[in-house]
Amino acid sequence: MTRRELIAGAGAVALAGCTSRNATAPPLPQMVSIVRAPAYDQSIYDTVRRMLTDHRLDVRGRKVVLKPNLVEFEPGSSINTHPMVVHAAYEAFRAMGAASVRIAEGPGHRRNTLDLADAAGYFHTIPGFEDVFTDLNVDDVSPVHLSRQLSRLGKLYLPNTVLGADLLVSMPKMKTHHWVGATLAMKNLFGVVPGGLYGWPKNVLHWAGIDESIVDLHSVFPRQFALVDGIVGMEGNGPIQGTPKTAGVLVAGSDPAAVDATCCRIMRIDPSKVGYLRLAAEGGAQIAEAGIRQTGERIASAATPFALIPYFRTYRIDNS
Repeated sequence: MTRRELIAGAGAVALAGCTSRNATAPPLPQMVSIVRAPAYDQSIYDTVRRMLTDHRLDVRGRKVVLKPNLVEFEPGSSINTHPMVVHAAYEAFRAMGAASVRIAEGPGHRRNTLDLADAAGYFHTIPGFEDVFTDLNVDDVSPVHLSRQLSRLGKLYLPNTVLGADLLVSMPKMKTHHWVGATLAMKNLFGVVPGGLYGWPKNVLHWAGIDESIVDLHSVFPRQFALVDGIVGMEGNGPIQGTPKTAGVLVAGSDPAAVDATCCRIMRIDPSKVGYLRLAAEGGAQIAEAGIRQTGERIASAATPFALIPYFRTYRIDNS
């Protein structure tokens, strides 16, 4: 090799190194797990513990807040996150060394949150429930400025309990929704907006743009985990007036958008047609299957078509 060739080669290597350092690395695939859970029974405790272990969450010495979906209560309905799933997560995070684990919710319809929780079975299932529960509708609040604002919300006042969490765990019920198509981990964050300031049923979020508000609220909490109760979900005219739908799964992951996209595929809903997921993807969230590292059950084996109201039938995967 001549001196000229050596210099040229060194320059090429240096340029390649510079290009490699400056190029934006593609985002890593987000892990989402689907696990069979056929019934609300004692096996849920082991299932949830294994799921959290598989995701290698390090919560030692940290504050964890569990945010279930408590909306309304009707006997025989599937509106709310089942209390056994919430209790299983509560016990699992405590066993993993969390400094504290609290359950928190701010329902948008019922003003007496404890009565709703009691009717939904939370007092019966979770020992000392009232001691570990925070009603976000009346919690102390702090102002939050949205860094990437899509909605007309502007500055928000949000509860200190969730703002102070080292890990916020969204625990929704797998349901269809008559305004956005599907309500899952991201939409579940509407329950952190305090009704004591924003009223019931928090219509300010709809006025500000419902899909945009979902994405804005999601952006406020960078440290999240999602655990979706899809054992018995809701189809049709959800999130309140639909009918129970058995899917027999729990779905979990550290990226709520990826989890929601996976749940949509299980429900046979095209996630790219769901407004808030499409907006989240434009901001860099992973909703394409290629950007999600699927573990546990395959989507094909877990797929359970959820009935949709006529307005959303075009959201159906394969339009079938």
